[in-house]
Amino acid sequence: MKIGLVRHFKVKRGYPENRLISSSDLVKWVKEYDESEVEENPVELGAVKWDSCYSSDLPRARTTAEAIYSGEIKETSKLREIDLVPPFDLSLRLPLFLHLIMIRLAWLFKHSSQPESKDKTRKRLDEIITQAEAEGKDCLIVSHGGVMDIMRKNLRKRGYKGPYFKVPINGKLYLFEK
Repeated sequence: MKIGLVRHFKVKRGYPENRLISSSDLVKWVKEYDESEVEENPVELGAVKWDSCYSSDLPRARTTAEAIYSGEIKETSKLREIDLVPPFDLSLRLPLFLHLIMIRLAWLFKHSSQPESKDKTRKRLDEIITQAEAEGKDCLIVSHGGVMDIMRKNLRKRGYKGPYFKVPINGKLYLFEK
């Protein structure tokens, strides 16, 4: 069985214009990013006949899935990116990367500000892999960078072979085989 992971196309809404942002600026930017259009690019899907496709229900992933797969697309919120919720309401302006590090640490350490723990994230993503395996068909999964890293680890634990990546490239297929 083959499972192909594809990160959504590049989002047109880039990073915040200001180098330093507050927590409320971050929340506003995340909303704009989630609603942004994408820059489509050709995706090489190899010689595999993809029989099934799952996609995050966020617009950037849906648009990508529709561009690369012609059959029925199973949209699900289970493939959504990990929520970027600032753990503190800071009016202090910080670089984006510091906000992201604080959010990641809050998520890892199960801070009460985070809507979902790492364990729950891993479990919901593993449910998608279980569904895909139950179908027994070669399956494309279109989602987001952060969740793809977790899915890569889950696939490896299940005996799949595939490429290593930490930050996947937008609109590129990462093929896993068992």
